[in-house]
Amino acid sequence: MPDRPDYATLTRGQIAVLDRVNSGDAGLSVLQQLVRLAEEALGALGAGFAEYAEGHGRIIAATGVCEAAIGRRVERPDDRLLDRRTLLVPLDSVNDEFARQIEGGELRHMLGARCEAGETVVGSLHVYFGDTSGEPGPEHHAVLELLAGQIGWLYGLRSGLPVHGEAAPEQARLEDRDLWVAVTSHELRTPVTVIKGYADTLTNHWDTLGESGRREAVRVIGTRAGELARLVDRLLSAASEDGSVGASASGPFDLAEALRAATGELPAALRQRIHFGELPADLPKAYGNRDSIATILTELATNAEKYSAPDTLVEVCAGVDEDTLRFRVSDRGVGIAPDHVERAFERYWQAGSGDQHPHPGAGLGLYLVRRLVERQHGWVSLRPREGGGTVAEVRLRRA
Repeated sequence: MPDRPDYATLTRGQIAVLDRVNSGDAGLSVLQQLVRLAEEALGALGAGFAEYAEGHGRIIAATGVCEAAIGRRVERPDDRLLDRRTLLVPLDSVNDEFARQIEGGELRHMLGARCEAGETVVGSLHVYFGDTSGEPGPEHHAVLELLAGQIGWLYGLRSGLPVHGEAAPEQARLEDRDLWVAVTSHELRTPVTVIKGYADTLTNHWDTLGESGRREAVRVIGTRAGELARLVDRLLSAASEDGSVGASASGPFDLAEALRAATGELPAALRQRIHFGELPADLPKAYGNRDSIATILTELATNAEKYSAPDTLVEVCAGVDEDTLRFRVSDRGVGIAPDHVERAFERYWQAGSGDQHPHPGAGLGLYLVRRLVERQHGWVSLRPREGGGTVAEVRLRRA
């Protein structure tokens, strides 16, 4: 850790942020730029920002060794941080759960600062240090407080921030209910129409269809019935208060085996595109709801299929660190914009402008995935894939 912050980097970074805001650019991408500036100016191993909403926080921007924690839901910090502008926490003297989840580096100190928009605490900015030669000094506190203030200023502009918004008033809830009915009706209509059409064909033209025609009709009905069952699960789960699916209890399970079994339940065309990367046979047990893995993988793989060319592979791999198991679903498609990595988990949200969505769907898949994963005390995130495409990562507790 440097004795003093890098003020030249700090100044250049502040000017770059101001230029973007003055040109009308704000929101999550500028917030991410400020988080990176905190890491670089303070000589930290990584930095992260947790936005507060509905009594908890979520890491929506992170850099360096903290990047793997994007998307993770965290508890709001205790009153020590809310009562003070900055707080230094020696990680070798406390049990810092977030630090234990970070990949890479021997972390020693965390310096945190609250971010305020007016009188509202909108989140907290954290930087992590690994150098044991000394702890952050007053100048480091001052720089972090400055950058935390600029994040609060961004929130005051209300251009794309907060990412998760505030609790909806009664009118918004009524509108949400109406949208729910409309989306449900639309999504159910297509498979039901196809199933009814082929069933009528079998009833009215059984003899003239011939053996091959009858088999094809039965195959289509079976495929569409499977799609309909998965859609009903998604709709009911997204409508429930706790995001639960079924009544299966949590417990230890073999993640690699669950992923392979879930792949076998995918539609044939998608199953043929799945490529297993690193999937160690000696992974320790995960702790969670094994049955949910099929739903989670189906949604992530279907999403990857929609946004990538038919001749490309969808890769599934898994790994482990000290406290969590992870699996990733990667594609080589159009990728995801930094501003969309969190919005993609909102209910009904789809990439596109206005009503023009190039890929049909209810916009419920990723919303459901996040609720299922968080119900198991894990977290899920999206990020651009190096070389093009998107990586979806799910982390679950080790048993």
